Amino acid sequence: MARIAVEESLDNVCETLRESGHEIVPMENAAGADCCVISGQDKNLMGMTDISTKASVINAEGMTAEEVLQQVNQRLNPQ
Repeated sequence: MARIAVEESLDNVCETLRESGHEIVPMENAAGADCCVISGQDKNLMGMTDISTKASVINAEGMTAEEVLQQVNQRLNPQ
């Protein structure tokens, strides 16, 4: 399956993605990931952005682990 970079604080998301057969990697390895999942808790107060990956980024704030899994699958397999 796909390599997914997930923030450390999203343990339940990691487990759900792993059970679906995805490989979970730390956010430090996001450059080699197919998709990234962030918690949305870190706010960009200065309005600056640095793009370090071309992978899809999913903000998991307010989502269940199953909803995140659905978003990951949709991004990796667009129809």
